[in-house]
Amino acid sequence: MSSSLTGKLEGSVEIQASAEEFHDMLSNRPHHVSNASADKVQGCDLHEGDWGKQGSIVCWSYFHEGKAKIAKNLIEAVDPKNMSITHRVLEGDLLEEFKSFVAVIQATPSTKGKGCVVRWVFEYEKLNKDVAAPQSMLEFLLEVSKDMGTHLTQP
Repeated sequence: MSSSLTGKLEGSVEIQASAEEFHDMLSNRPHHVSNASADKVQGCDLHEGDWGKQGSIVCWSYFHEGKAKIAKNLIEAVDPKNMSITHRVLEGDLLEEFKSFVAVIQATPSTKGKGCVVRWVFEYEKLNKDVAAPQSMLEFLLEVSKDMGTHLTQP
């Protein structure tokens, strides 16, 4: 395996919702994300297992870079204590460019007192050297996180 094909990309965004609220929505109620970010996420369906449980399989329908796309993901890990969840992409549009794609999402309470910081970390292997790093996907998911924060703090 050539090291030029493997990569890691991370980014974070501060939102007004608490880390607990964000983590709960993403792990236990991901089918509600489309309510928070309807222009970006059309839905999340449970294919196997239970919401918020390791080993479950969920399928996301989303709109990215002008196209409707899907991602069928295995929930590899759920850590309520550290408010993190790990998704491994099993099928979908991302695998047209990547041999493997794992996203770790963690919410940590803000040091400013209110809200939290949502951090996304991608670990991936490209199918070939011409594939760009998934920067636009990272930006897309940071925007979805912001939408979730706004939705969770609405009265």
